[in-house]
Amino acid sequence: MKIRTYEIGDTEKIVKLFYDTVHEVNIRDYTTAQVEAWAPAEADIQIWMQSLSNKCTFVAEEGDTIAGFGELETNGHIDRFYCHKDFQRQGIGKLILTQIESKAQELGLKKLFTEASITARSFFESQGFMVIKKQEVERRGQKFINFAMGKNI
Repeated sequence: MKIRTYEIGDTEKIVKLFYDTVHEVNIRDYTTAQVEAWAPAEADIQIWMQSLSNKCTFVAEEGDTIAGFGELETNGHIDRFYCHKDFQRQGIGKLILTQIESKAQELGLKKLFTEASITARSFFESQGFMVIKKQEVERRGQKFINFAMGKNI
């Protein structure tokens, strides 16, 4: 498993990974309507490319498969953080998070924070994040429960 920085050519694989993970993993904790609003079938590749390029995005790669990715913003916010549906519970998230933490320290950050899904909450807790608050957010007309979480580094 190799962890590296995002490259433009990764975008379509990342979008597919995101869609598949939400629809096949997060569906355990959310309704069909919620996952369809969260990860619609039609994605704007250009918007994804711009978003992934504007953050410190790390990619876990196994051969020619992207097994996961995570995005760090310069203020310490971890935005999207997903592991491929076929690579769950294999330590990939921890590898990506270790890279994010190293980059955060390099940037002089003292804290990381994220909004974790119900599905991802236990992973982030296992990595030392604490729930700050449970919150309800809306996306494309659907309401979701997630958790604002933080960790001092």
